[in-house]
Amino acid sequence: MKLATFTLQGRTRIGVVEGEAILDLSTAAPALPTDMRSFLEAGEPAMRAARAAKGTTIPLAQVRLEAPVMNPSKFLAIGLNYADHIAESKMGTPERQIWFNKQTTCVNAPNGEVHLPQVSSMLDFEGELGFVIGRKCRHVSKERAHEVIAGFCIINDVSVRDYQRHAPTMTIGKSFDTHGPYGPWIVTPDEIGDPHTLNLRTTLNGQVVQNSNTKHLVFNCYDQIAYLTEAFTLLPGDVISTGTPGGVGMARTPPLWMKVGDRVRIEIEKIGAIEQLIVPEPV
Repeated sequence: MKLATFTLQGRTRIGVVEGEAILDLSTAAPALPTDMRSFLEAGEPAMRAARAAKGTTIPLAQVRLEAPVMNPSKFLAIGLNYADHIAESKMGTPERQIWFNKQTTCVNAPNGEVHLPQVSSMLDFEGELGFVIGRKCRHVSKERAHEVIAGFCIINDVSVRDYQRHAPTMTIGKSFDTHGPYGPWIVTPDEIGDPHTLNLRTTLNGQVVQNSNTKHLVFNCYDQIAYLTEAFTLLPGDVISTGTPGGVGMARTPPLWMKVGDRVRIEIEKIGAIEQLIVPEPV
């Protein structure tokens, strides 16, 4: 099942994507919550109701897809988690997972415009597999971590590289407004199978800049959940970004920064694609 948040005629709600159309759950299953975070908080009964829902669908071309969870309580991302990205960053393989926050105000629609900041031209792309937490959890073992994942998505961990270096936390350079586009929907685990065998490709203006597979993750999705929940509770709707492979702009000679008018597209097998246009930050 592919769960999406969409806007049509000024009203935002959730639905189930079926091919090139979407089933509006607000009419097909009106007892369900109409926002994704509340839907996930409702648990397995809500999932069953969504799977069983029937009704008239709306062509995807007629709606605006939004970030699947527009108001996550957390947006977390792991750094240095592909061997080729570690090598190009000229750093050693981490012994422990390196985490940072993307402030939730950076959340953007999967095909939303991304701002080139007024204060920096060092705007970089990072295509990443993401997943969304489906239940409140703490102290989850690696062996049971798959049970708390609602589904998978695509994330562009947009980075402002000079600001990223301002502090060891990296947060400020990862959290500019609009710099967290993700989606295009949440694909439930039954449609993904093993999330660690997925091809990932990023293109910039049609040219391939990243081409890898999630089998190269240093710490896989289940490692990540086990480690994070040693420290704190994960909640339904929390968004986790699993790291980027090699090919990022800052590692190239000369660096390949995104500029106004560029289009960046990220595709992941079994999920789909997201694409952003770079525009000037409004004054």
